[in-house]
Amino acid sequence: MIIVYTPAGAEPEQYDAKTLLASEASIVARTVDMKWPQVKDGLVDEDLDAMRGVVWVLKKRHAPTLRFGEFDPGVDEMVTRYDRTEAEAWFDAAFNLIGVDPETTVERVATALHEAAPGAVADLEHASAYIEKCRTEAEAGKDPEPQAETSAPARKTSAKKTSASSEPSS
Repeated sequence: MIIVYTPAGAEPEQYDAKTLLASEASIVARTVDMKWPQVKDGLVDEDLDAMRGVVWVLKKRHAPTLRFGEFDPGVDEMVTRYDRTEAEAWFDAAFNLIGVDPETTVERVATALHEAAPGAVADLEHASAYIEKCRTEAEAGKDPEPQAETSAPARKTSAKKTSASSEPSS
């Protein structure tokens, strides 16, 4: 998951939770008083403590003296977005539903994904290109390429904002 942090009046910064080292994940978990699996689930749910903990630890890579209490973003300044791998898994799963129901057509799936992607993915350009690739393959009768054992977590938000990297992108 990518956490997009947009400080008031500033450009969005993107932080990739997958870049955390085990020691950093332990620091996040201890700091926000959660087990790591709860932190990961919290990112999917846009839990403020989980997002704040991950962004704080990743910011500490470039500002080692930054204390947790000094990093206190506004409640609307952080959102999570799928990274490329997670987005592709989501798109592949959606295209695999074609034909399960007569109303689930290639066009409907592609349209729905194009509409949902801006509020769900970090890299909208990649997402749009991948959806079109899957559409072309589905129209040609090919199954979407299966992704390596990665499934996208279920989104539980309708928040808007997008942006990709573990370092601030400002």
